[in-house]
Amino acid sequence: QVQLVESGGGLVQAGDSRRLSCAASGRTFSRYGMGWFRQAPGKEREFVATISAPGGSTAYADSVKDRFTISRDNAKNTVYLQMTSLKPEDTAVYYCAARTNPYRSSVTSEYAYWGQGTQVTVSS
Repeated sequence: QVQLVESGGGLVQAGDSRRLSCAASGRTFSRYGMGWFRQAPGKEREFVATISAPGGSTAYADSVKDRFTISRDNAKNTVYLQMTSLKPEDTAVYYCAARTNPYRSSVTSEYAYWGQGTQVTVSS
């Protein structure tokens, strides 16, 4: 069982930067592919970014490419999402998720563990 706890959300202005963190329990974090997803009010949960277990392979949704960066520190059991040039349309609850294999994925159903989410609100 893996527990994930997100932090770093809040209210920011358009154009600002923010870093989200996701702390994972357990000693097998370094074996898991990880992802960030988000869900805006009235919309389905959508893929944001993903990273492989070693951290060498990443992928991003087109809407955040070149603005967001996913990274991980396996020694700290933590995955990060650095967000820059934030836009009002980035407003959502951001979720961290873990797979049970080392590969990255943009598919929601391929993730076994989910955090509770952290709210990011971007004002114009």
